[in-house]
Amino acid sequence: MKPKSAAQPQAAVVRRADDTPPNRVELGTATTTQVLLGADDDAPHFAMRRFRMEDGGGMPLHTNQVEHEQYVLRGRARIVLGEETVEVGADDVLLIPAGLPHSYEVIEAPFEFLCLVPNRPDRIDLVG
Repeated sequence: MKPKSAAQPQAAVVRRADDTPPNRVELGTATTTQVLLGADDDAPHFAMRRFRMEDGGGMPLHTNQVEHEQYVLRGRARIVLGEETVEVGADDVLLIPAGLPHSYEVIEAPFEFLCLVPNRPDRIDLVG
């Protein structure tokens, strides 16, 4: 990828979300993700991902090296956030700070949310 000069404005990106194929989340159960926008699109600061969890789906307790900002599109889930457990549904928003242990358990499928993260290296570490 060539560095952009001040004379070269960044190009806009417009496409249908469903044109991005879903990928199975290895650590998850009945969970897929799509990178809707990210470094491959020359997005300079953030990646936008869509997660979808089906019946019986979820993610085990884990931490990440980067913060997660999430917006729930549909469905419901029980989410562990550190020492707290919450139930979330459509139109709820979450900020999960870097390093905070968290997990997901689907209550009503499909559970689907947008997840925005900084375009920086991340690592998932299982807890326990």
